[in-house]
Amino acid sequence: MDRHAEPEQARHDATASGPPIRQLFRDVIADRLPGRRPPLAAMLFDAEIDPFWDDQSFLGDFYNEILHQDTCQPATADGLVLLAALAVDERIPARHRFQAVDLLFRAATAAERHLAETWPPITQHAASDSEARARSAVQDHTPDLLTRWSAECPAVRLALAGLAVVFPTNRTLPALTPRLQTFTHQHPQGTDIGDYVRFVLVLAAQDDDRILSVTEKLTDSYWTGTARGVPTRARALHLLGQMLTKVGAGL
Repeated sequence: MDRHAEPEQARHDATASGPPIRQLFRDVIADRLPGRRPPLAAMLFDAEIDPFWDDQSFLGDFYNEILHQDTCQPATADGLVLLAALAVDERIPARHRFQAVDLLFRAATAAERHLAETWPPITQHAASDSEARARSAVQDHTPDLLTRWSAECPAVRLALAGLAVVFPTNRTLPALTPRLQTFTHQHPQGTDIGDYVRFVLVLAAQDDDRILSVTEKLTDSYWTGTARGVPTRARALHLLGQMLTKVGAGL
């Protein structure tokens, strides 16, 4: 027996597995989705992988396959189940759980955020069916994600708060104020987290006049604004998406 065969096979297997974060994602998806998986799971399980992948480049490619350049594609809705599974597994580091929830937020709000960016609409957006399916997929997963609030770290709670106001219910909206109380105490107005949390609470109040007023006040001062003719909800979600990006960059 060739005593070098086993070490050589081990090196081959390690290379075929790709970077460590890919191996971790694959293990989690294998455990949580043991049956039929969406086609995008091939990036985790195919034997042939990009030889230039490290953790960062793999994550960029993986996330971009699901939500391509912040645009929903026909495969996006099916791929979101992978993000939902990663977002609820304790083996996944907190920063990656945050990214998973953040991407779910972006998929769910893509249509409204893009409407705000491209107003006035000239033609019907070609990906509207893909966006609607993606939004419905995220809505299906949101209740399970929100049940993890008490077990989650502060960073992921911030992303979950964004999802809660995208899909408001009579149960989740009243819960946001006490759940975010610690953030409002620790992060004053004028800080990235403080402004984000306070804006989430404005959205949770569902007062359109106040939402419009605060949206215009914040965008005039700090953020990329949108045309005044854009529907209020679209303007607000466009702003919330910018704020969540900045919050995530500072975590």
